[in-house]
Amino acid sequence: MEERKRLIKEAIARGETSLGIEFGSTRIKAVLIDQEFNTIASGSYEWENRLEENIWTYSLTDIWKGLQNCYQLMALEVKEKYGETLTTIGSLGFSAMMHGYMAFNKKDELLVPFRTWRNSMTEQAEKELTTLFNFNIPQRWSIAHLHQAILNQESHVQDITFFTTLAGYIHWKLTNKKVLGVGDASGMFPIDIETKNYDVRMIKQFNERVADKNHTWKLEEILPQILLAGEEAGYLTKEGAELLDPTGNLQPGIPLCPPEGDAGTGMVATNSVAKHTGNVSAGTSVFAMIVLEKKLQRVYPEIDLVTTPSGDLVGMVHANNCSSDINAWVKLFREFLETAGIEMETDKLFELLFTKALEGDKDCGGLLSYGYYSGENITGIKEGRPLFVRSSESQFNLANFMRVHLYSALGALKVGMDILLKEEKVQINKIYGHGGLFKTKKVGQQIMAAAMNAPVSVMDTAGEGGAWGIALLASYIKTRNENESLEEFLENQVFAGDTGTEEKPQKEDVEGFEIFIKRYKAGIPIEQAAIDHLI
Repeated sequence: MEERKRLIKEAIARGETSLGIEFGSTRIKAVLIDQEFNTIASGSYEWENRLEENIWTYSLTDIWKGLQNCYQLMALEVKEKYGETLTTIGSLGFSAMMHGYMAFNKKDELLVPFRTWRNSMTEQAEKELTTLFNFNIPQRWSIAHLHQAILNQESHVQDITFFTTLAGYIHWKLTNKKVLGVGDASGMFPIDIETKNYDVRMIKQFNERVADKNHTWKLEEILPQILLAGEEAGYLTKEGAELLDPTGNLQPGIPLCPPEGDAGTGMVATNSVAKHTGNVSAGTSVFAMIVLEKKLQRVYPEIDLVTTPSGDLVGMVHANNCSSDINAWVKLFREFLETAGIEMETDKLFELLFTKALEGDKDCGGLLSYGYYSGENITGIKEGRPLFVRSSESQFNLANFMRVHLYSALGALKVGMDILLKEEKVQINKIYGHGGLFKTKKVGQQIMAAAMNAPVSVMDTAGEGGAWGIALLASYIKTRNENESLEEFLENQVFAGDTGTEEKPQKEDVEGFEIFIKRYKAGIPIEQAAIDHLI
């Protein structure tokens, strides 16, 4: 143990480390890794978006305060554990929530408050651009925000000289480079997977659509430059070092990898960047990302098309609701235990109830639930009304009750995934799962495998998250072998054949989920009725 600490101390002093910092929706996290890709120090900062004038936003003050705080906590851990003051790092990378809108003028001033991905204010732009491009443009995409601002005749549009994402903004201020990783860029504007750059045809279509506005810019002039994983994206400037570490200890000159979005870093952290692989993040919301072999045959509003950090095409299905309703029911069971004078740790209660679900009927015994705390675009529901329904013929017992809530947590995701699996015939060799749904051993994996009809694996590293993923991308620019692809780097160096714990789909489970999902689709009008009549 002491020998390992000594080696890490020496590596820190020599700058043989990589640092990744990711801005999540509720937490900013910094992860420092060594050359063996192990986490040696970390720091985090809790933050929350604010609703200001009906816009979900984070202030610039919050952004820089959060960045500096999580960095300082990481640097403090380095000092306390290894006795080293952090003055240099081998490589550095930033990632953040994808999409959103940060627009700047020629003085580099933010023109309007940062509009995050959470804002649902671009419906008209979404419809117009999807039709114009014949390509699905969700409301949260940056180009949808820009076009909506044009449609709204917002005065700031004329003054735009640059717009970007949160990760692109941080990177720009620390390096003076207006660049973006292709994965994050794919949530700003559609990517041509042949050129791995913005789609030129669609840029031309957009410019022609807004030509009568007589803007001082063309779209291609205000988008960030795209870079691929492995390409150096500039160096930490003197001003950037002072922004990141106001103590003055950190020195400039550190190389940076391209800034990325949280979807891409999640793929890296779960080793799911190869074709026919994917990952599912299941927590408060749930999304699946599958690396595709070819373009889809047509446009689907349920499927977002983005890319890996290397520019390969990815089909993403995102559902707003997943575990919130399960958590509410578990809280009710906990209240019962407390009323009965029985003590039980929350983790143990979850494990007990989740495990009980495996005893249930494969089709949940005719039960039905919708854990919709908010609207769900995939099923066409605009608002949320958590709902549990059964008939007098249903098999109402605890096992079926827990099983139906686990099934319904994946219901909307299943509807979207069936488009890829059944209509587009996408082949999935393996899914990697991460998030709270997989915390109880085996249960979440088995349910997900039934929904996907594909093997689901969970790795020990899954809990490291996107900050570790961007640290790996930072390490990739320094430690990869010559001409080694990102897929090869992850497979051969980082994970070294580790495939985690796998659960294969069971025929009876798959058939049971199919019966359930027919009931789920047929019952959508019940959910709508709850919205219409339950005030």
